[in-house]
Order: sequence, then C-alpha cells, then structure tokens
Amino acid sequence: MKSWAIGESDFGGDEWDQEIKLTEEAVEAVNKLCPKPKFFALCGDLVQSMPGIEWKEAQERDLKTCLLKTNPDIPMVFVSGNHDIGNAPTPETIQTFCNNWGDDYFSFWVGGVFFLVLNTQLFFDAEKCPEEKENQDKWLSEQLAMAKLRQCQRVIILQHIPLFLKNPDEDNNYFNLEKSLRQELLEMFHKAGVKAVFSGHYHRNAGGTYKDLEMVVTSAIGCQLGEDQHGLRVVVVTEDKIVHRYYSLDKLKTQGLDEDLMDLIKKK
Repeated sequence: MKSWAIGESDFGGDEWDQEIKLTEEAVEAVNKLCPKPKFFALCGDLVQSMPGIEWKEAQERDLKTCLLKTNPDIPMVFVSGNHDIGNAPTPETIQTFCNNWGDDYFSFWVGGVFFLVLNTQLFFDAEKCPEEKENQDKWLSEQLAMAKLRQCQRVIILQHIPLFLKNPDEDNNYFNLEKSLRQELLEMFHKAGVKAVFSGHYHRNAGGTYKDLEMVVTSAIGCQLGEDQHGLRVVVVTEDKIVHRYYSLDKLKTQGLDEDLMDLIKKK
C-alpha cells in the first residue's frame, strides 16, 4: 500500500505493517465464519515484492506468520500471481513459488465440486518457460476433457489474471488476458461445463458473463485501486447455483454472513 501511494508499485516498498494488520483481520473474519468454509483461497499476489526484490523473503515470512493463525480445519489454496513468479516467469521463479506455497497449477474436489487452479502468468508471457506452459496446456486439456466426460455438475476455476473484466469482447489491457487467447479459453471452459472463474489481479471488484460462465473479479485484502473496501468474497455452492458476495473485512468480522446466504447454506 505504501509503494502504491508513493508511485513505486513495480518494486515493493520497505513497509508492510498495514498489510499485516489487514491480513490478521481477514484471518480473524474467516475463523469466525460458522459453518467453517470448505477452504480459504488467495488468488495470487500473495505479497507485493516481485522475485529478486530484497523484501520478498521477509514479506512472505510475515504473511505465513499471519496465515498460521487460520483455523487448521480450514485448508488454504494458494494461486500464483505476477508478483509471486514475475510478469515473465522463469522455471526458477515458478519452482521457488512451488517450494514455498505448493503447486502452481492443480485440481481438487470439495463437496462434489471440481476445482482447477491455473497459473495465468503462463498465458501472459511464457517466453522464458515454454516447457512449463506446454505442460500446463496439456494438463488443462486433459482435466477439461475429464470434466466433460464425467458431466461434472459444478466446475470452478481459480486463477490470478481475469479472462476479462466486464465484457468478453473488451480490448486488451494489463488486467485481462489477450483477446484471441481469452476467446479460446472461454469456449474451452464453456464446453467443459465450467460455471465460474474466480480471479484477483485487478484490485477492484468486477466481472461479467460468457454464455453460462461467470467471470468473477475480486478486490484485495490489501491495496485498493478503486472504491472498494479491504475485503473477502464468500462463495456458496448449491446443487443448482453458485452465489457469491464481497464483504468488507469489518462487516464480515463483526456481522458475519447475510441471512439469505445462511439460508442457502442451511438448505444444502
């Protein structure tokens, strides 16, 4: 937040006390949720400093200290972002992320829902790691083919860079994926039965739809680039729909979930 305020957003900053406090508030809010969430996902940019920046290790150490206070019965899912592995990742930056936080792409089942976690930096710029991109592309095709074959009722993707911010046909910009690749992925996801893609990166809330697929862009626990408050998105998946709502940390911590979301959870 300091680095953004002073105009050094590409590199980091030597202070992150505000981020520590906000992360502690986020963990407190998640721990208070009842019933406990199936998992707690961070959709990339776990810390501010890019690979090679002097403060990165200290920032990651402090983040882990905060997250260790999360209820151990609530699993955590970590997604890689550009600040984690670089705008143009290398095999080394990807491996460092995997060593610290887990695989950069993987799938898992929770409550009958099939989740895919993607490394979108490989879609953004894979010039320095073509083999890694090829491996993810092959794996993704296999996973989507399996989901289609099994006729999975609920397939959800977690990634860092949004496919689009508001409209599938919008122009290319720093915060979305390149248009031709975007259209290819959207159609692949749609045909495989993907119902929602959740992302970060934009530091603002946004989103839209492509056919029956919803693109959900969630703002940040930390630095805000728009008018949103520091917060989290709560997602409830039922047999026939996916309902989600963004909460400020303060509201979620002090008031909990809205009554209509609680009713949905009870009906499950």
